[in-house]
Amino acid sequence: MVDDIAEGRLDRDVVERARSGDQEAFADLVYQISDTLLGIARRIVRDPGLAEDVLQNALLTIWRKLPHLRDADRFEGWAFRILVHACYADAPRNRRWASTIRVLHTDVASQVDDIQMISDRDELERAFRQLPLDQRAVFVLHHHVGLPLVAVAETLGIPDGTARSRLHYATRALRAAFEQARATQELREGRLA
Repeated sequence: MVDDIAEGRLDRDVVERARSGDQEAFADLVYQISDTLLGIARRIVRDPGLAEDVLQNALLTIWRKLPHLRDADRFEGWAFRILVHACYADAPRNRRWASTIRVLHTDVASQVDDIQMISDRDELERAFRQLPLDQRAVFVLHHHVGLPLVAVAETLGIPDGTARSRLHYATRALRAAFEQARATQELREGRLA
């Protein structure tokens, strides 16, 4: 689905009908794009409940502004932009800590590598939460959705260089946090050995 949306494969006719006020066509659009939008929101705001709220707000805005969409072929990018702006608007008001709990199956061998993988994910999650929302948005649209940086910049309405800069700083911060966590872990292991 992400590939279809990233490549602009939504049916133009459905977008046009929704643009003219057809609620069933809009429901079809929501069905086609809502999972992707929710995934983007979850990755940007890092809170499943808040992501659902952001998605609802974005879908309401999309419905209200859809008659003003100039080019039906650009619906996806336009919807991504509305969603990202909804993330920007709602995230600062709702700064609460939320944990994501995953069930680990006991039938899978519990090796040191598994524990390391969980630890790595936790460190990356912490580092990702520390990124400014604008850097998270560029990172998610580029790496999760698969948009080229030029398309990310166009989607967010920012210059290409700004998109490259935000991606650079986000990647650098994540890498630094990960390397610091590794060094701390190696130091602890050295003390315990």
